[in-house]
Amino acid sequence: MKSVAVLPGDGIGPEVTSAALDVVDRLGLPLDLRFGEIGWECWRQEGDPVPQRTWKLLEETDTCLLGAITSKPLREAEAELPDGLRGTGLTFISPVIQLRQRLGLYANIRPVVDLHEKRFDFTVIRENTEGLYAGFDFHGVDAPLWNVVGEHPNAQASGPAATSVTLRLQTEFGMDRLLRYGFDYARSRGYTQLTLVDKPNVLRHSSNHLRERLELIAADHPGIETEILNVDAVALWMVRRPERFGVLVAENMFGDILSDLGAGVMGGLGLAPSGNIGDHGSYFEPVHGSAPGMAGQGRANPMAMILAMAQMLDHLDLSVPGEELRAAVRAVATRRTAVTYDMGGTGGTQEVARAVADELPPAGGESVAREDVAERLARLDTASVSDALDSLGLGGVLAGIAARVPGARAAGYAFTVTYRPVDSDDKGFRNAANYLDDVPEGSFVVVDNAGSTSCTNWGSLLTALAQRRGVRGTALHGSARDVAEIRAAGYPLFSTGVTMVSGKNRVELAATGRDVVVGDVTVRPGDIVVADDNGVLVVPAEHAAEVAERAERVERTEGVIAEAVGAGLRLDEARRRFGYAKPWDGGGAQPDHA
Repeated sequence: MKSVAVLPGDGIGPEVTSAALDVVDRLGLPLDLRFGEIGWECWRQEGDPVPQRTWKLLEETDTCLLGAITSKPLREAEAELPDGLRGTGLTFISPVIQLRQRLGLYANIRPVVDLHEKRFDFTVIRENTEGLYAGFDFHGVDAPLWNVVGEHPNAQASGPAATSVTLRLQTEFGMDRLLRYGFDYARSRGYTQLTLVDKPNVLRHSSNHLRERLELIAADHPGIETEILNVDAVALWMVRRPERFGVLVAENMFGDILSDLGAGVMGGLGLAPSGNIGDHGSYFEPVHGSAPGMAGQGRANPMAMILAMAQMLDHLDLSVPGEELRAAVRAVATRRTAVTYDMGGTGGTQEVARAVADELPPAGGESVAREDVAERLARLDTASVSDALDSLGLGGVLAGIAARVPGARAAGYAFTVTYRPVDSDDKGFRNAANYLDDVPEGSFVVVDNAGSTSCTNWGSLLTALAQRRGVRGTALHGSARDVAEIRAAGYPLFSTGVTMVSGKNRVELAATGRDVVVGDVTVRPGDIVVADDNGVLVVPAEHAAEVAERAERVERTEGVIAEAVGAGLRLDEARRRFGYAKPWDGGGAQPDHA
């Protein structure tokens, strides 16, 4: 059981939080939700936007889910205090800044994903505690600061009392822990490139210090390429070629700007989640603000909050339900029949949340609809499913992956696994296949070892465990062994090759729950994998029902054509009469025996 402090906040925060929690309820997760207060109403009533009871709640829980918080300038904040608290020296300090600084949440994690066409998938990691937002912001400059800035001609013309200064703080401690987190994040999620974003051609000394720390820490991560780019160039390429990036690491202000730009690239703030991570604390929130003018109207987009909850589940080592949430949002966002105004639709907060929830399995097992479509596809020949995919302009064949167990037929929901090679000098045992303990019943495991056949990624032991766990089958973009035992067990196994060479000391687990690319086909967690003697196909989750319907029409049409030919009709006439060219447009008519 994981404990979560739920702080809905104010404005639209309570609405999107409530809607998102209704969605997650469908998953029946081991979460202990404990509600608390934070934000503008706490300030207005108590003069403290983060009451002590809230800090105590945060100390007692594993992580925090934050809705949205209103912040106002100094004068407006003072004006909204109760009469008894005005003029007492109370100063409004943003609860977000308080949480980040007091809990040491130095890394702000902002995924930027193309939910529709899957062209890009990168992450902006922003430093949270220093940089230009460290709080060293002064109006009216004292003597020590004047010694630094007083030679500037504009400062000389204005004088100390009319000059403002903001300091960009960058410490070796802060930079090192951020860069290490960035490399660890990239490695754990299968990214191979880390881009450090700064302004080295202008901020020469502080940027050079950052560069030196990057070069030092990068030496410990030889499998990840690094580059240093100007922030303005990165902004351009995020718009023009977002697919070129993997992990972007930036100081506080630059990261703030780029992460909001990333939200725009992916479709708007209504789709943008955020995680704030430290060594001993965390909280997750949608990127959008509190929008107090929209509060109570039921128009706010709940998808960002749902995706923030998916991030939170990943952080709590519940990555499978986290990916289920992302797949459900992706399906609804792609279909666009139930989306809010910011995505061009007319749906309300609760309507969109219900649409996302309908894509999820309920607590205790797969939904009837999802079970039905997987079972329907399992009964169909992959040739018919391939025809249905072709009719929709979709690829799906995992090229080069062949059946190793004759006659095996299976369909299930993709659980994706990515391996990477181990340094040849390091022979330590990596326990690379321990992920199998976490594979849900009804899954079809898809393993990506880059098509390598130099060592194995599956054998008889994994087969026995997979069968006990109710796994439907395994497709390896790599190699298997123990084929005779696996055939005797009747387990649906498909692979690029077969070899006896162990993978124990040659590969390690890079990630689970990430997209896998085989040839020109992308397998996403939650897609449906269909396999038989013909090979392996992947059906995108959002098209599964339609593909099943069309494939069934293909088989009905071919059946009646065969029956008509058997009754004496010419093949060309039977094909014309029963719509062989496009059977998915309504095939399956009964032959006319008259």
